[in-house]
Amino acid sequence: MPIAPPSPSSPPSPQAELFPPADAAAAPPEPPRRRDVLVGTCSWTDPSLIRSKRFYPRGCSSAEQRLAYYASQFPIVEVDSSFFAMPQPAYAALWAARTPADFLFNVKAFRLLTGHQTPPAALPPDIAAALPPLPPGKRNWYYDDVPEELRSELWRRFIEALAPLRQQGKLRLAHFQFAPWMANNRAGRSHVELCVERMAGHRLAVEFRNQTWLSETRAARTLAWERELGVVHVIVDEPQGVGNYAQGVWETTAADYAVVRLHGRNAGTWNKKGLVASSERFDYVYSDAELDDLAGRIDALTARAYEVQVLVNVNYEDQGVQAAWRLQRLLQRLAPAA
Repeated sequence: MPIAPPSPSSPPSPQAELFPPADAAAAPPEPPRRRDVLVGTCSWTDPSLIRSKRFYPRGCSSAEQRLAYYASQFPIVEVDSSFFAMPQPAYAALWAARTPADFLFNVKAFRLLTGHQTPPAALPPDIAAALPPLPPGKRNWYYDDVPEELRSELWRRFIEALAPLRQQGKLRLAHFQFAPWMANNRAGRSHVELCVERMAGHRLAVEFRNQTWLSETRAARTLAWERELGVVHVIVDEPQGVGNYAQGVWETTAADYAVVRLHGRNAGTWNKKGLVASSERFDYVYSDAELDDLAGRIDALTARAYEVQVLVNVNYEDQGVQAAWRLQRLLQRLAPAA
């Protein structure tokens, strides 16, 4: 698989030997694909990936070129920039125009909508200006602190931003990753149900970060409730037993879609304070043995869901794309002969 060689200042990727250096003049071969399993990464523009110079070929430097190249390698991507700032319809229209007809997007919900802390600078400027000053000692807004009319406007804008992708048939799921402190209690369940109601007409993938949702004694009830809501349960691979972790429960709640998100297994950085970028937290190289095991588990899900999506969220330099490339090949070998 042609990729750009590392810069002199960058150490080689631990899995770099899997793929030969890029020849910028040669078009990359089409990677093997399965129709029932779509493998991609959570973002195509992470600064650490771009700085590594080990994925995008030489001369592939514009936003348009990078997305087109990514779409030549993978059939799906998760937009994660929409978590940090409200996405814009104009950008979604460009994403739709710059990718093949069968390329798909999942879009991560804006942070305030999923109960995360939201600094004023992350809000649209006019929304931030309409809010009163934060009380002394507070630096962030939370969903319940924002007046209802402004919350409704944020919901409207998020749905509006998805419209260009949806109109082109390129929006698969709206990904709702709920805050680690959102527990499985009456308030937590009510907020999830509110999100489903607000997003009527869209398919939601639901990822919990708090261990009260999928503990051994509660998993069955949570999964049954997700089926009633009509949402897609997100299976996570991440460090277990660290902080408010999510259990990796390999179950499905829908016949059409299953989602697996691979966060890596770096327990040392999972809850570490003071990290500058998410790429520091999700710094992990999946071993061949781990990917072999994951490929088998993912392949088994195809018996329960028409389409299985695998989104790799390790994002330090080229770790994510390397793992995604390797998984595509492993899963292709596991495909039925038919």
